[in-house]
Amino acid sequence: MLTALSVAAVGCSNNTSTSSSTSTTVPSTTSTTSLQSATWTAVWPTAASSTRYQTPEAAAAGFATDYLHMVDPVIGQFQQGDSRSGEMPVQPSTTGPVTTVFVRQLGSDNSWWVLGAGTAAISLTEPVWNASITTPVTLKGTAMAYEGTVQTQVREDDNSKPLGEGYVTGRGDAMGPFSGSLAFTKATSKYGAIVLYTTSAGDKGPPVIEASVVRVQFG
Repeated sequence: MLTALSVAAVGCSNNTSTSSSTSTTVPSTTSTTSLQSATWTAVWPTAASSTRYQTPEAAAAGFATDYLHMVDPVIGQFQQGDSRSGEMPVQPSTTGPVTTVFVRQLGSDNSWWVLGAGTAAISLTEPVWNASITTPVTLKGTAMAYEGTVQTQVREDDNSKPLGEGYVTGRGDAMGPFSGSLAFTKATSKYGAIVLYTTSAGDKGPPVIEASVVRVQFG
C-alpha cells in the first residue's frame, strides 16, 4: 500500500510513457515567508529556491533526478486527482518498479510542487505525515527489497546533505515488517522529510530504483 497523504487528492492509472520535462527558473514575486506559508506541505522544490515547475511532469522529473537521484527515470502519464493535484508514476526503467509521486499546484503562480512519494514495496507507518520528530526517530513499516535492505535518510529543506542515514530490514521475498531508529543532527529548517529507498544492489546511494518520501517537521 502506498504511503497516504491527507493533503493530496489523487487518482489511479496504469498507463506509463517515456517523456522528458524541464524546470523553469522564475523571479520571486512574493516574500519567502509568505511563499513558505503557502507551500510548506511540499518537499520539492523549496520556497527558498528559484526552481518552479509549470507542469506536473516537470515537477516529477525534477524530483526524481535532483531529489531522489534516479538516473534517466521514465516519467509516466499524469493521473488527475482533484482540479489541482494528482499522481505521477516514475520508474528507473520501463520494466522497473513504480514510485508514485504526489504533486499539487501551490502558491499564487499555481506552479507544481511535490508533496511526497510512495511505492508498493516500502510502506512507512511511523512516523506519519507531518509528524514532529526528534532524534533518534523511530521508523516502522513493512518492505520488500533486495536482501530486505531499505536505506533510510532524514533530510531537511534546502540542504542537499542528509541529516542522518541508516537502513532498516524488511524481507527479500515478500513484504515483511521493519522497525529501527535513525539518529540525525540538529536541523536548521522547520520542515524536512523521511526518505526510504532501495537500489539494485541494496547499498546506499544512487542509482535509486524506488522510494517513499514522507513530509515531517522537526520538534
